[in-house]
Amino acid sequence: MIHTPRILVAEDETDTRSVLGQMLEALGYDALLTDNGRAAFDSMADNPPDLVLSDVMMPIMDGFELCQRIKSDPTTRLVPVVLLTGLGGVEDRVRGIDAGADDFISKPFQLTELHARIRSLLRLKQFTDDLEHAESIIFSLARTVEAKDAYTEDHCNRLSVYSVIIGQRLGLDEEDQRALRRGGILHDIGKISIADAILLKPGPLSQEERDIMQTHSVRGETICKPLRSLHSSLPIIRHHHERMDGTGYPDHLSGEDIPLNARIVAAVDFIDALVTERPYRGPLPMKEALRMANAAAEDGHLDPQIVKLVEELIDGLGREWTTGNQKMNGY
Repeated sequence: MIHTPRILVAEDETDTRSVLGQMLEALGYDALLTDNGRAAFDSMADNPPDLVLSDVMMPIMDGFELCQRIKSDPTTRLVPVVLLTGLGGVEDRVRGIDAGADDFISKPFQLTELHARIRSLLRLKQFTDDLEHAESIIFSLARTVEAKDAYTEDHCNRLSVYSVIIGQRLGLDEEDQRALRRGGILHDIGKISIADAILLKPGPLSQEERDIMQTHSVRGETICKPLRSLHSSLPIIRHHHERMDGTGYPDHLSGEDIPLNARIVAAVDFIDALVTERPYRGPLPMKEALRMANAAAEDGHLDPQIVKLVEELIDGLGREWTTGNQKMNGY
């Protein structure tokens, strides 16, 4: 089924709004017409458009604020926004750029120019949608790995959520937090290429099996590397099994040579694995898991600073280690 692009128009002048609607429909687009920025933004909640054409000077909410809100919302930030303006000053264009506008069209506008700019931005939007689709497939693969093992239910969610909280407490910026959020989900995606006979083996692995299992971090990096949007998470995927003393894998990094985000995920992963039931043992009490995590830090495996932050986080959570109905085991 052919998708007809939906274009949202925010224009308070009735005649201009009507002309824009007629132009867009004549060009083969679906047009949704609104008369102010707030109405336009509210209409995007359930069904975001493929592109927004917005006047700048409007009542209730102007085009600058509308653009800023669209670009600040994770669900709409990739929707192209074109500002229609009769303002010719450089300051106004700079303000629009700061708000995140993708393009400007000066009033009065020409149909041919309007159509050319819309076509160009819709092509870019299609490329972005294709990349998002590819990214969603990779995340689905990661969920598939988790679903293979009933004992790891919600492990990736917990890793993602708590790693971000630790990152926030360390003052990491939004990009690093995004890397932690995605890296927590994707850290073990390389296990998709590990045979179930090894991955789900109820007993100890042989040395040969252990060597194969340890390739999952490099395999995971290889799977995710083609997507630029995941590049900031690659160090987590590759290095979350490194140890502070250099005895980890795959690259035997040590100390601060191990990326900070990988050290965060490693500590959260260590504790969550201990308090989660496994085929060969029951879940450990959180008090025992923390004792073992501190011992691992003293032995040069985990980052002591990160372990301390995780311990403080757990104290703040009370008796819950949760991303839903999952509860941590009591002391």
